Amino acid sequence: MDQLAELSALEAEEGFVARHVGPSDAEIASMLHVVGAASLDELAGRAVPSAIRLDRPLDLPPALDEAGVLAELRALAARNRAVKSLIGLGYHGTHTPPVIQRNVLENPGWYTAYTPYQAEIAQGRLEALLNFQTMVCELTGMPIANASLLDEATAAAEAVGMAHGLSKASSSVIAVASDLHPQTRAVLQTRAAPLGWRLVTVAPGDLAGIGAANPFALVLQYPGSTGAIRDLAPEIARAHEAGALAIVAADPLALALLTPPGEMGADIVVGSAQRFGVPMGFGGPHAAFLATRDAFKRAMPGRLVGVSVDASGVPAMRLALQTREQHIRREKATSNICTAQVLLAVIAGFYAVWHGPEGLRRIARRVNLQARLLAEAARRGGHGLRHDAFFDTLAIETDDADGLIARALEAGFNLRRIDASGVSVALDETVTRSDLARLAEVLGADLSGASASIPPALLRGTSFLEQAIFAEHRSEHAMLRYMKRLEDKDLALNRGMIPLGSCTMKLNASAEMMPITWPGFADIHPFAPAEQTEGYATLIARLAAWLRAATGFAAVSLQPNAGSQGEYAGLLAIRAYHAARGEGARDVCLIPASAHGTNPASAT
Repeated sequence: MDQLAELSALEAEEGFVARHVGPSDAEIASMLHVVGAASLDELAGRAVPSAIRLDRPLDLPPALDEAGVLAELRALAARNRAVKSLIGLGYHGTHTPPVIQRNVLENPGWYTAYTPYQAEIAQGRLEALLNFQTMVCELTGMPIANASLLDEATAAAEAVGMAHGLSKASSSVIAVASDLHPQTRAVLQTRAAPLGWRLVTVAPGDLAGIGAANPFALVLQYPGSTGAIRDLAPEIARAHEAGALAIVAADPLALALLTPPGEMGADIVVGSAQRFGVPMGFGGPHAAFLATRDAFKRAMPGRLVGVSVDASGVPAMRLALQTREQHIRREKATSNICTAQVLLAVIAGFYAVWHGPEGLRRIARRVNLQARLLAEAARRGGHGLRHDAFFDTLAIETDDADGLIARALEAGFNLRRIDASGVSVALDETVTRSDLARLAEVLGADLSGASASIPPALLRGTSFLEQAIFAEHRSEHAMLRYMKRLEDKDLALNRGMIPLGSCTMKLNASAEMMPITWPGFADIHPFAPAEQTEGYATLIARLAAWLRAATGFAAVSLQPNAGSQGEYAGLLAIRAYHAARGEGARDVCLIPASAHGTNPASAT
C-alpha cells in the first residue's frame, strides 16, 4: 500500500460514520452470523431485490469528518448577516436563558429521547409538556391546550379543519381578517383548496362583512400583523350568530398584558411559542400551540398530556385521549400531526417556569414601553402612526418608506415594508437602550416621553401562572436541579439504545447539534433580505441537490417542517399532476396496512 492509500485508509477509520454508527466489527460479525450472512453486502443483497438495487455510487461529494463539517458550517454561518431583525410577522428576537440552552437545548438527555408514548420512561418530558400546556391555557384563557404543533400557520390550518367538523354552519367559507399574517393566510389557502373551501377577507371590525360571508370559521390575529390591537369580542359574537367558530392567532407575550382571547369568547386559540426562548433560526423549528373549549377536546389535533395515577396510586402523567391520534385512528384521526416539535415546546415551557408570571409581565411591559417611546419619536420626527393602540409593533406612515428602511439598515436593523407608504417596527426583548436610541435617530427624533398604547378595556385583568411550579425556580441552581430531576426520569440515548421509530432526533450527532445556536444560524429572521441569508441559501441548495441525487427525483422541496407535512405536500403534488392531465376526479389513495399512521391520516 502506497502512502496516499494508507493515508486514505487511516482517514476513513477516523471518519464520522465509524464513530456515529455504533456497532463494532465484532458486533457486526456476530449479528451477521445470527442471520446467516457472510457480509453486509450479502445481507443487503438478500434484503434488496436486484431489480431495484443501485449498482453505482451516489453522485455526492466526498464525505467530511466532523472537524471539516464544522469548519464548512462556520463558513456558511459567516455568509449570513446577523442584522437585528425587527420585521415581526410572528418571529422575534429572544434570549434563550443560558441555563436552559446549556442543559436542555444542548443536552442529549433531552433532545434524543423518543416520543413519550411509553409513559413509564417519559415522566420527565411529560411533566415539561404539561407545564407547556398549563402555560398556554393560562395565557390564552382557555381550559385545555395540546402539547404543541408545528408552527403558527399550520396550527391555524388545523384549527380551521377542527372548526369545520364542529361548526353548525352549512358553509364552505373561511372568513379571514385582513390583518392576518400573510404566511398563515397562504397555508390556509393551500389547505382549503383541495377541500373545496374558500377564503373571504374581512376588514378588522367589519361585522357586516362577517355576516355576509356566512363562514364556518372566522380567523383573527391578535395583535394584528401590523401591530393593531382591538376588542375582538364583537367580531367573535357576530361569527357565533352565523354559526361559525372563532379562531384567534395570538402572541403569547402580548397576552401577559392583554385581555386573553378566551375572555372574548374565542373557540380556538393558536399561536407560536417561538419568542419564549427559541431562536428564530430562519423560520424554525418552533413549537406552536392550540387551545380550545373543553367540549371540543376530542376534536383537537396533536398530543394531549394528562394526569392520572399509577398502579400504586401515585400521581403520574400519560398521553391522554390517544384514540384521536394518527398512530391509533389512522385515516380517522383528527390530524396527521405526530411528534410536533417537543424539544421546542419543552424549552418554551421552561422559559415560563424560569421567568414566572412576574418575569413575563416585566418583559412584556418593557417591550411595550420601548414601542411607546419609539412611537412618540416617530410622531415628533414627522411620521404618522396607522394605529394608536398596539403592544410591540408600530405601523409607521411615511412619504419616504425606502429611505426609512435604508437608514434603519445602515443603523443595523431590518424593518418590514408593509406597502408603498407603510413601514413596521416590531420590538422584542433583545432590543437594548442603545438600539432604541439609534432607531429614534433613524426616525429623526430622540427618546422623550410616551403615551399609553393599550386601551384600559384591553388590559388583562386576570392573573395567570399562579401554580407553584411557576414560582419555585428563580435561581439558576434551583432551575438546574429541577430540569435534571425531570431528565433523570426519562430514557434517552445517553442511557441506552432506543429501538423505536425514526422520526425523532434520537440519532442526531453532537456535531450536528452544535451549530444550531451559532448566531449566524440562530438569529436570522425568515423574512430577512436575501442578501443577508446567502449562507442559508447555499446550505439549502446543497442539501436539495444531494437529496435529488439520492432519490433520483428532479426537484426537492425543503418547505415541509415535518414528515407528516411532507406526506401532505406530496399528496397535493400528485393531485395537481392528475388535474394537469385532466384526471382530477381520481380520489383513491392506496396505503399499505403496515404504513406509518401519518400516511392514512394525511390522505384523509
